[in-house]
Amino acid sequence: MSRTVETLARLVAFPTITRGPNRDLMAWLADRLTVIGAIVRVMPGTDDDRVNLFATIGPMGADGVVLSAHVDVVPVAGQTWSGDPFILREQDGRLHGRGSVDMKGFLAGMVTAAQLASRMPLRRPLHLAISHDEEIGCVGVRPMLRLLAEEGFTAAACVVGEPTGLRIATGHKGKVAALMRCRGLAAHSANPGRGINAIGLAAAMVAEVEAIGLWLSEGGIRDAAYEVPHGTAQVGTINGGTALNIVPADCAFAFELRLPAGEDAGVLLDRLRAAAARIVAVRGGTIEIDVTNAYPGLAEPEDSVAVSLAAAAGASTAFTKLDFGTEGGLFREVLGIPTVICGPGSIDRAHKPDEYITRDELAAGDAFLRALVEGLTR
Repeated sequence: MSRTVETLARLVAFPTITRGPNRDLMAWLADRLTVIGAIVRVMPGTDDDRVNLFATIGPMGADGVVLSAHVDVVPVAGQTWSGDPFILREQDGRLHGRGSVDMKGFLAGMVTAAQLASRMPLRRPLHLAISHDEEIGCVGVRPMLRLLAEEGFTAAACVVGEPTGLRIATGHKGKVAALMRCRGLAAHSANPGRGINAIGLAAAMVAEVEAIGLWLSEGGIRDAAYEVPHGTAQVGTINGGTALNIVPADCAFAFELRLPAGEDAGVLLDRLRAAAARIVAVRGGTIEIDVTNAYPGLAEPEDSVAVSLAAAAGASTAFTKLDFGTEGGLFREVLGIPTVICGPGSIDRAHKPDEYITRDELAAGDAFLRALVEGLTR
């Protein structure tokens, strides 16, 4: 069994489900990295149960490379697995386990790369940035990035190892998640005119969100590098009303905007607020929009140092861009570090029962990281 596969088995065994504790896993990683001589910092997360970890190997300097991964995984509740999701299980070269491809496989490779780097004469530092709660909107990494920014940390490049099949992804969409709160006036349904139907208000606003989605597909910024070559807007959940014979006083729904670089979320939110004002002026009641989470997209130039570094390490230059979000945009925005997304495996297997990564994909990831570390000796 390869060292990376052994490490992956240990990582999968920690059930670090999003919003859950991760201190045991981070302590295990800290011990592994401290033993090989890394400077390890366990850094605050969003609460006491969840922390981040930042480690450095080699000389201090502003010309190092950051490898980034998150330890949280999505829940398994309601999914039918053919084995225990938190015991790595091999079948026909596939390594099944929650988080194996998203993204503990890359994290295991990071540990192997760190062990290799500790035995090499590095001229530039290797940094490992390990975060929590990426799966709920890149939440956990933010305290770590803010602290690093306050300290003046910088690096030559960052590689976020989300699964791309080791193709270099130079961009990903940004996201705004928001809650639309509609408040009306309760009344007996026998005389609905005495009330203001909050579900009716919400229905009108759902139509406005869908209209924005249509506008994005027809008149918004287009980028053929994305599988979906334009921004999207969609409603995910809705809740309102208490009984059929009561005019509902409250209704709320959650919606999201996923936007390529250059598309202005603020303009689209203003359009929704203007529509809400028009609807309220006619029907009464109130409509409020509360942004619950947002993270920036990434748009890295193809001639950036991060692209050159990844390409020199053997990553594919059949460039791609990702419709899903990553922490890459935050590394670029908060720290100003040139950033690409590049890791082994396929995102198509993430979040599903019997999620897996293959031995060959892990080996290819190891070769990529080995070449990257070797580049730090020159």
